[in-house]
Amino acid sequence: MDLQAKKKALRMISYGLYILTSKSEEEVAGCTVTWFSQASMNPPQVMVGLENESHTYHAVEKSGKFVVNFLGKGQKEIAQKFFKHPHVEDGKINGFPYKTGVTGAPILLDLPAYVECKLIDTVKKGDHYIVIGEVIEAGVQHELEPLALRETGWSYGG
Repeated sequence: MDLQAKKKALRMISYGLYILTSKSEEEVAGCTVTWFSQASMNPPQVMVGLENESHTYHAVEKSGKFVVNFLGKGQKEIAQKFFKHPHVEDGKINGFPYKTGVTGAPILLDLPAYVECKLIDTVKKGDHYIVIGEVIEAGVQHELEPLALRETGWSYGG
């Protein structure tokens, strides 16, 4: 296989940018994710790829719940802030305000939309696990076009 061609082809997959948050016991977790998709309409389910050794994956596995917060155009800075371990202070995660959702996981208030999920399955293969969640709540907070990975100049995958 031509490894450069494989890498280039896989990086041509269209991705959005999202912040996945979770809370296990008193510990808040959150990270920027790109590998996210709807998996079923009835019941409503989504799937997301999380690094199998990440703090966020372990929080989702432990708590059984998570929120996918959708980033909008012009919110690249927010995505970048969640490349590192989250810091919670004064009702903010990494400097951004949040509220607690029905799952107990954080919902970022500055982002346009979110889905709250209960964990229903995990596919444990490779260096990322596929986490499947049933959507139990959703909200639209602001009308803003979604942020696409290719608009940031970043790439992930390949």
